[in-house]
Amino acid sequence: MRSGAKVAIVGGVFAVVVGGVGYGAYNILDGLNGGGGGTDSESASAEVKTGPVTKAEIDDASKKFLKAWADGDADAASQLTNNAAEAGPALTGYRESAHVTEAVITPGPAVGAKVPYTVKATVSFGGTSKPWSYSSELTVVRGLTTGRPLVDWAPAVIHPDLTDGAKLRTGAASTPSIEAVDRNNRPLTKEKYPSLGTILDALRAKYGEKAGGTAGIETVIESADADGPDKTLLTLTKGRPGKLRTTLDANAQAAAEVAVKKFSQASVVAVQPSTGAIRAVANNPATGFNAAMQGKQAPGSTMKIVTAAMLIEKGLASAGQKIECPPTATYYGRTFKNLDGFSIPQGTLTTSFARSCNTAFIKLIDDTKDDAALAKEARDVFGIGLDWQTGVVSFDGSVPEETQGEAAAQYIGQGTVQMNALNMASITATAKNGTFRQPIIVDRELDGRPIATAARPLPAYVSQQLTNMMRQTASWGTGKAAMASVGGDKGAKTGSAEVDGQSTSNSWFAGFSNDLAAAAVVQAGGHGGDAAGPVVAAVLRAGS
Repeated sequence: MRSGAKVAIVGGVFAVVVGGVGYGAYNILDGLNGGGGGTDSESASAEVKTGPVTKAEIDDASKKFLKAWADGDADAASQLTNNAAEAGPALTGYRESAHVTEAVITPGPAVGAKVPYTVKATVSFGGTSKPWSYSSELTVVRGLTTGRPLVDWAPAVIHPDLTDGAKLRTGAASTPSIEAVDRNNRPLTKEKYPSLGTILDALRAKYGEKAGGTAGIETVIESADADGPDKTLLTLTKGRPGKLRTTLDANAQAAAEVAVKKFSQASVVAVQPSTGAIRAVANNPATGFNAAMQGKQAPGSTMKIVTAAMLIEKGLASAGQKIECPPTATYYGRTFKNLDGFSIPQGTLTTSFARSCNTAFIKLIDDTKDDAALAKEARDVFGIGLDWQTGVVSFDGSVPEETQGEAAAQYIGQGTVQMNALNMASITATAKNGTFRQPIIVDRELDGRPIATAARPLPAYVSQQLTNMMRQTASWGTGKAAMASVGGDKGAKTGSAEVDGQSTSNSWFAGFSNDLAAAAVVQAGGHGGDAAGPVVAAVLRAGS
């Protein structure tokens, strides 16, 4: 704030600062008579303005709203929005439930109709006070019936992480905090490993009491989902955290965090094939939805790991068997092609796998005599869709039983197949180990939860051929460039998935090195080896 500037404290607690000078002393509410924007009411004779809101209107409406909010006048502030019925209780809860006793709100320059602002507040509860600061933004729109400039109401106006149905609350924490550590007892914090934020919140909600800690006093966002974890925004008094050991590996996690930051939308998971222990989980963006474990997308040609296993197990192909790979293949009127229309004369299943020939796999679908064969293989051998209990919420993949052209699309990881990085890392781990080990992030002994088991393992001869084809892919196939820096016994499978509305395909990559398997997806990343490949390689180098 500039020297000599004064901050007006209206009602003893709140103020709004504009350009460094408080304007809380101005009785701007005098100019709001009839301005109950949230009610959107106006006399029939008044002219209703139309068209986009002007710069002056944006400035005026945002200042009036922030002033009323800063004054602690929830009713006046809510009437300056386009949804007073929802805004009123939320703004009231800011003082009464969140126990914000002082606040200075400083708007920044508008960007179009959006006005960013910072909040510097004090939260007081049980004789303890602590400062709290954050930034958010609002958008000014024109009222549909009054034509007046109004704040477009959304919970995020109060706090950027607040969503529909969620609430701000200050009080005793619902569960004790945890001191999460990796498998070698190294601390895991969301500050050092941002991608673990949502996971650590979920682990605290589920295992906080079991870990033996005591609750403190916190300002939190209470989840709209009764079973969802609260998000801690401010800690007024610390409880005693309980120690919770995870299966994660700090080295692999650190590498994963760095690797995904190279892309705007990326996820990666690493799993130990011999145990199912999850060694790393990372997303970019790091906060919000845990796409690595809960995402649902077509995995492209990485699905050929399952397809190849099924074909070999059924005796329809073998690694060294000659397989036709034409430029295109048609099944029930649906035509499939290879990248740039390539073909492999006199190729084998291994060369088609290593070079990711789509048509070679499509041509074999008739021989299975069972359109649902791939779905059965995914479920019975690779554990897909078996209700995994990892320790946090996760999606365990889906390969619905389909027929005709849709079944053929599944062979190359398109159509109705839905996977995420966790699922593909697990599929890779099963191929390497020969037996499905359900991924876990905390030991089952902590709560005795049931762990999914597959109906049968991969026959040894299938696992041997499958992993050898993956080794060839990493040695001279489409995974060669990405895996060049990875040592040890290594294998890979690339994939690209066409997504409606995207001009560039999603990049998928799955690989293993010794006793570590990893998979990644990069939105609009192109070919599998181009974007997702380096992400997987970075994690394998750090963790294997």
